[in-house]
Amino acid sequence: MFKWKAAYCPHKEYGDAEIKCIKDIEKAGFKTIPAEVPGNFEIDLMNAGLIEPIYYSTNTLQAQKLENMDIWYYTTFETEDKNIYLHFAGIDTIADIYVNGKFVKATDNMFIGYDVYADFNIGKNEIVVHIKPVCIESRKYLLSAESFASKTGFQSLHVRKARHMYGWDIMPRIISAGIWKDVEIKKKKNNKINEVFITKTLIDYHEDKATVRCFINFDADGDYITDYTVKVSGSCGDSYFSHECKTWHNSFTFNFDIDNCKLWWPKNSGEQNLYDTTVELLYKGESCDIKKMNIGFRTVKLNMTDCTDKDGNGEFCFEINGKKVFILGTNWVPLDALHSQDIKRLDKAFELLDDIGCNMVRCWGGNVYESDEFYDLCDRHGIMVWQDFAMACEKPPQDKDFQNMIEEEATYQVKRLRNHPSLVLWAGDNENDQGYDGGWRGFPQDPNDNIITRQVIKNVLIQHDLTRPYLPSSPYISEIAYKTKGILPEDHLWGPRDYFKGDFYKNTSCHFASETGYHGFPSTQSLKRFLKNPEKIFNDNFIPTDEYLVHATCVEPDMSDGPSYRIKLAYDQVVTLFGSAEEGLDDFVRQSQISQAEAKKYFIERFRLSKWRRTGIIWWNLLDGWPQVSDAVVDYYFTKKLAYHYIKRSQNPVCFMFDEPKGNTLDLYGVNDLPEASYAEYTVTNITDDKEVLHGEILLNADSSSKIGSISIKDGEQCFYLIKWTVSGKEYKNHYYTNIINIDYNRYMKEMKKCGFDEFEGFI
Repeated sequence: MFKWKAAYCPHKEYGDAEIKCIKDIEKAGFKTIPAEVPGNFEIDLMNAGLIEPIYYSTNTLQAQKLENMDIWYYTTFETEDKNIYLHFAGIDTIADIYVNGKFVKATDNMFIGYDVYADFNIGKNEIVVHIKPVCIESRKYLLSAESFASKTGFQSLHVRKARHMYGWDIMPRIISAGIWKDVEIKKKKNNKINEVFITKTLIDYHEDKATVRCFINFDADGDYITDYTVKVSGSCGDSYFSHECKTWHNSFTFNFDIDNCKLWWPKNSGEQNLYDTTVELLYKGESCDIKKMNIGFRTVKLNMTDCTDKDGNGEFCFEINGKKVFILGTNWVPLDALHSQDIKRLDKAFELLDDIGCNMVRCWGGNVYESDEFYDLCDRHGIMVWQDFAMACEKPPQDKDFQNMIEEEATYQVKRLRNHPSLVLWAGDNENDQGYDGGWRGFPQDPNDNIITRQVIKNVLIQHDLTRPYLPSSPYISEIAYKTKGILPEDHLWGPRDYFKGDFYKNTSCHFASETGYHGFPSTQSLKRFLKNPEKIFNDNFIPTDEYLVHATCVEPDMSDGPSYRIKLAYDQVVTLFGSAEEGLDDFVRQSQISQAEAKKYFIERFRLSKWRRTGIIWWNLLDGWPQVSDAVVDYYFTKKLAYHYIKRSQNPVCFMFDEPKGNTLDLYGVNDLPEASYAEYTVTNITDDKEVLHGEILLNADSSSKIGSISIKDGEQCFYLIKWTVSGKEYKNHYYTNIINIDYNRYMKEMKKCGFDEFEGFI
């Protein structure tokens, strides 16, 4: 319906010119290009041939030259109905909206949608959206002396824009602008449903009966509110409910019962039962508005202590429908550095998430809030969502204006997402508590003084969603934890990022790891898609080339930049595992992917073996949002690294794995995450000498980790053990490599091929 254009000029050249309509834009003589909506300004420039592909080589640095641009998106449309309004689902970020030459709306938050009401014409209308350069606009906000952020992040502190855009160790600095979500023309209704929130108040697990609470808010223009009626009905298989009530106010709650209630369960724990639900508003018996949604009924509880200790006296465990659930999850980072592209990448990304065996996804706080389609997919596939509010690794402003911005944003997102059964946790931010505690900036302060997470967001949830647990930060430092400096039950395990079986990873005391990862180079074919010279990783002085530094997300190709260590770190991890790095790019990248795969396999199995002493791991991360060297197990081009396949095997609901040696003994464990006992036949073969060393049959108890056998190993041996097991007629595999440090690359390759694990993608 809309055909958009974009005009732009440097801020200094724009000056104080009054631009309200298309004629003003044409008179000003700005440069003009066709524009996409949804879109990003950088994409428009690439499509017009005015900048080079922004992810290629060092081109990303050129995006910094666009940070001073004022941009005007403009279009016309025709209507035969004046009784309309415009809905902007997402504008990035600080903008003024004009309709037919008149100012109608200012925006300052890319995370919320805006309804725009104006005096529309019958016939032709025009829209002008002036998007201002946020780096210049942010200068208007005074920061306190105690503010902290990364060196490139202070501009972000008072602007509600995805934090990663200012530069992150996984994302480049591209401070984009644009109308990044849809713009729709909607018809105004005098009687319409604004909010519906349906949730259980009580579930009787034995009688399959639930008491349901429904909150509704609607606009009503009739004199008598009792002339309105609300009907709610839903079905899931052979379970039905229907309830009708007369209204006495336009905001109210009512309860009703559901017999034979079918519960929603996470993946591998039960069925993902969803009720096809209709909510209808009637006026004097005539339907005037209808909302349709899928509703799932379940309970969620987070059992959490303030601290734990090395003996495991503490807890961080999710319960769904009264049952403990072990978490196998991944962190969900930006699907693209340019967020108008997110929705185009969602289906492929979600297919990977489901296929690799995760039952939870953590929506990380440096990202945007995901699309409605994402949460619908999580509902249908049983993937629980841990949802951070959009703040990360900073000390946010505490002033009243910023509090109001966060309150508005949190209210918008809570109301949008609270009907999704997959959403099981709200988290206030990512790692801000650690920053308060002096971990980064050296000025210790009690994180419980943070008004934003301890008061503002908490109060929003008290008002609009008390059905889920709330974690003020991840990791969360409570008042007790701050005073005692105790060990946190939930933690982010990064540490020295050295040998993956070193003391830091081996001896962690936390119950739940919500971040941990390890580097792996993307395939050589992928490297050649975004680098001019991928074979040259280092200069003569062993400093990464500019291309590699930029794709380690350096905002300038200099070793003084924060993320510059990442390329050398990935190289050193290869040397640790193999004793030396291969000179040829293909072999080096294979080494790097083996290193990453073995590391992540170890992290996951370390936690699964000690179920329920440990209760879950959310590894970092599934998919890159731009081409880079990273912890992701699938690169930006959707080419899987070796780790993807290793993780998929390690996350099988029924899985056999070895614990670390105790002297000369290796203990084999069977882990069952299913809600019923599983019968399995298993064998262990030493691939190095082709000898079977263990076999048997076992009935694994439901939701358990059990030692089922042992083998003897020789001092210092380096052998590749293949584990096979059969459940319900289907064969599964896993492996274990003894003394996996300073190993022989060629021998490892030969043995992994014998197992059928040579699953490298993107190599010639």
